Amino acid sequence: MKRFITTLAILLVVVVSGMTALVMLVNPNDFRAYMVHQVEQRSGYRLAFNGDLRWHVWPQLSILSGPITVTAPGAQQPVVSASNMRLDVDLLPLLSHQLSVKQVMLKGAVIRLTQDSESQRAADAPVGPAGSSAFSPADDVARGWKFDISHLRIADSLLVWQQANGEQLNVRDLNLTLDQNQPRQVHVEFSSRVNRDQRELHLSVSSDLDISNYPQRINASIQSLDYQLKAVDLPPAGIEGKAQMTARWDILTQRFSLNDILLNANDSQLSGTLSGTFGGRPELLADLHANHLDLDSLLGLTEVADGATNAAVQPGGHAPVIARMPVTDNAHNVLNALDGQLTLAVDRLRWRRMQMNNVRLHAASQQGLLTVDTLKGTGEGGSFSLPGTVDVRSAQTKVTLAPELKQVAITPLLKGFELPEAVSGSLSLQGHFSGIGLNLAAFEHQWQGQAELSLDDAQYAGLDLMQMVQRAVENSSDKVHGKGDDGTPNPQRLRGSATLNNGVISFNQLDARSALLNYSASGSIDLAKRELDVLFGVTITGGWNGDSALIERLQRLPVPLRIYGPWSAVNYNLKVDQLLRQQLRDEVRQRLDKWTRDNPDKANGDVKKLINDL
Repeated sequence: MKRFITTLAILLVVVVSGMTALVMLVNPNDFRAYMVHQVEQRSGYRLAFNGDLRWHVWPQLSILSGPITVTAPGAQQPVVSASNMRLDVDLLPLLSHQLSVKQVMLKGAVIRLTQDSESQRAADAPVGPAGSSAFSPADDVARGWKFDISHLRIADSLLVWQQANGEQLNVRDLNLTLDQNQPRQVHVEFSSRVNRDQRELHLSVSSDLDISNYPQRINASIQSLDYQLKAVDLPPAGIEGKAQMTARWDILTQRFSLNDILLNANDSQLSGTLSGTFGGRPELLADLHANHLDLDSLLGLTEVADGATNAAVQPGGHAPVIARMPVTDNAHNVLNALDGQLTLAVDRLRWRRMQMNNVRLHAASQQGLLTVDTLKGTGEGGSFSLPGTVDVRSAQTKVTLAPELKQVAITPLLKGFELPEAVSGSLSLQGHFSGIGLNLAAFEHQWQGQAELSLDDAQYAGLDLMQMVQRAVENSSDKVHGKGDDGTPNPQRLRGSATLNNGVISFNQLDARSALLNYSASGSIDLAKRELDVLFGVTITGGWNGDSALIERLQRLPVPLRIYGPWSAVNYNLKVDQLLRQQLRDEVRQRLDKWTRDNPDKANGDVKKLINDL
């Protein structure tokens, strides 16, 4: 054991002595010109050092530098600038005065992908003939570019990316690791943070790159992609999840494809493919499938108590007031920036607390016009179809919808759209609507349209029309009375049409039928002011006891019932006395007529005048 320890100590002394001798005998500045020449020969970029190079021995033999820059040919700004650089080198090649770099590390670097950092053609550079290849002889260097560094580390750095529209995106806290264990096969570890427009994205990626065909093509296998997105209009915890996929980027055609996508976002899952092209006008094609898609969680829609009446669905974040106003400038809308198509199949979809199944969506965007030709599915006991268009080619977003609902439970709809849950039943509707803006506030203020509708098994919560009429009649006359409420539901079947005009829903005529009562209704509901004014004509066809003549009139003539006022304090006016007075007048007229027929000799002009006045 002592001999082994002694041997290790001798080896350590030899290594330390050798490295010390190399530090004293080899000047790292002798390699400056060599490194500058190698970078320019392999990439065409110019490497510049500001300050001397120096050795760093422990724990790794390294060369340290001061500030450095890497500049593309003819560029006004360097593509890479760093406060310092560390080169980990192999020891043995130094014995023959050769430099072999194992790892390059940059700390506090600024990477610029802007127009000023791009390579520029020299003013006196020769121009190839028309129709020649996109690559000229001057591009031979770029085509022969190689990534020959085994390991590259970039820590605590900044990436400045200038987009096609001139806006710059700053990627902060950039940490990048490139490991090339096989020729042109690179393992990448990447993490960063992006802030923009009150949104913050944290991103961490682990991927394997195949750059054997670079710069024409790059293939990637992304084993893990972790992200978290926070914004004022998202849930407090933001949107976070993981993803896996394979990717391909064709540089010549600027075409990309993402295949075998597996994406988790909060409680939702997506899979499928995504492809497209960049260039003057990008194009995006998406074919996705979701087992479960919870839009309430992704959009930050949470249940918040709305007074003592019902629960409203509201954004979970606290966005500024201006963020909730209708959009009046679509210059930077994504639909104006790219074209594409989306095919989406969702097995289970949750939106505004409504559960939908087997949802199918197909939409295409062209020059700022989004056409949704298919949006259908089942849910809440029925089925729905919502084709339409979204036009952002002007300053204001113009929307059209042609909804078709079949036997959909109306209570979840009212609850989801923050309306009083006063009606239950199965709604069928077919209509056409249009307006400015694509949110609930816009619908309540700036939409118009009309629809034919029917409501089966309709019942009104807290509004028993039959009982209201019976009690009003009983209070005004002792000749008839209702049989009483035995607790049996009295569902109605309602048919009619409605129009929407800037938040006011108008009913010209609604007719309802049931086993014990019939009624018609007309009036309006103001969604913006949260008030209504509806006039009913209620006819009770059964459930009476008492005077047969009065019962016959009640079964034949509608009783006027007006319901009006704010939703939180609804008023009603039931005019039963007018109908009873008419019944009394008719009864008196009949008796006087009978008396005059039975006593013609006693009838005079005053009696006949009285009959006529009645």
